[in-house]
Order: sequence, then C-alpha cells, then structure tokens
Amino acid sequence: MSTKPVLHTILSPKLLDIYDVSNSIVVVIDVFRATSTIATALFNGAARVIPVDTVDKCIQIGKNTGGITAGERDGKVIAGLEHGNSPAEYPREFVEGKTLVLTTTNGTKLLHMALQNGASEVITGSFPNLSAVCEHLIESKKNVILGCSAWKDKFNLEDTLFAGAVISRIKEHFTIHCDSSLMAENMYELHKDDLISFIRNTTHWHRLAQYGLEKDLEYCVTPDRANILPFYKNGDLVIKES
Repeated sequence: MSTKPVLHTILSPKLLDIYDVSNSIVVVIDVFRATSTIATALFNGAARVIPVDTVDKCIQIGKNTGGITAGERDGKVIAGLEHGNSPAEYPREFVEGKTLVLTTTNGTKLLHMALQNGASEVITGSFPNLSAVCEHLIESKKNVILGCSAWKDKFNLEDTLFAGAVISRIKEHFTIHCDSSLMAENMYELHKDDLISFIRNTTHWHRLAQYGLEKDLEYCVTPDRANILPFYKNGDLVIKES
C-alpha cells in the first residue's frame, strides 16, 4: 500500500522556518490581493509576473524588462510604480503579452522565503484559481505546504479560508495530521455557503474597503474566475502547462 503525501497549513510566514519544505510544493496564498492578481494577469495573457520583495527592485526590473511595475501600500499605488494590486487593473486588452513586475507587503515576501528554504516547487493560490491548484496538488503526489501570507505576519482569515477550501477538495489524497489544517477546513465548511458575508467581518476587508475596493474583494473570494496555475520558474511566475 502506497503512503500518501503529507499536507500542512502554515498560518503565517513567521512559522515557515519550523517546517521542512525541501520536498514539498509550497502554495503561496495571498487572497487580498496579490495571488488573486497574479492569477488574473496570467489568465488574461500576461507573458509572466516577476514577484519582487522591494520597491527598488520592482522599479529596476521594470526598467530592465520594459515591464509594468505594480505595488501598493495602504491602498495607494507606491510612488515610482505605475499600477496597483487590483485584479481589475489587468484586463486582457492591457496586460496580454506583457511582463508584470509586482511587489506586495505579504505574498511576495513569503514566496521568496519558501524559495530560500529550498521548496521543491512554488505555485500561487487564490479563490480565482482554486480548481487549478487542487488538480495540480492531487496529480503531483508530493508533500504540500499551504502557506498563508497573513498580514504583516499576523494571522488572517481569508488566506486560511482558502487553505480550508483546498483541503476540503483534496484531503482524501493526503495524510493530514495538522491542527491548523483541521481548523482551516472546519472554518471553510462552516462558511462556504455564504463566504462573502463572512469575509466582510475580516480586518483586511475593513482595511481595504475604506479605499473603495469592495468589488475587488468580492472577486478575490469567487472561485475559478481565472483558473490557471501560476508556477515559479527561473525568477518568473508563468502558467504551468498540464
């Protein structure tokens, strides 16, 4: 009888060092809004997304590649960059064939941490590409770390709910002895029929809604609107072909 791969959920980047990620697929989850925007830009034809962890790198790589530079702090486009973190900013007619250079507070940081810790593969996940993530994890038959980007290292609900949605769909294929995974799945199952109402209570929703981003946030918790798999390869996030 073959042994099932193991799945763990990490609720904050601060906890990543506790886990051995060297033989694992790390799913970087930053629902509001980095990984939702990455999936959307690639779905709409972006050639690649280059995730960077500082604004200076974002500006420099944008110059070197001729790419679109994007990043926000506190709901506003960062000085020196061209665009923000809203999925709505990247329709096909704007982004098709282009390079997007993206810096975010939480998601890009976790992605680089996972790479530095030797993850065997890094993909990004959000509700808009939920099914693509689940299918890939089942097919790969590798250990999985669902990595919640959190908010400045503090636990957040929306990333944990996405982890729960993934677990709910794929748990039969994995060995899961992990209390954070159990909590994430239970929380998702409790609220999956009215996710938008529940998620309106979150601190991140309140923080971003004050900038008029409610439509963005509703999109970010709607499954399969941009159902492709962003895969990290040679410094870029590109669509992983099946």
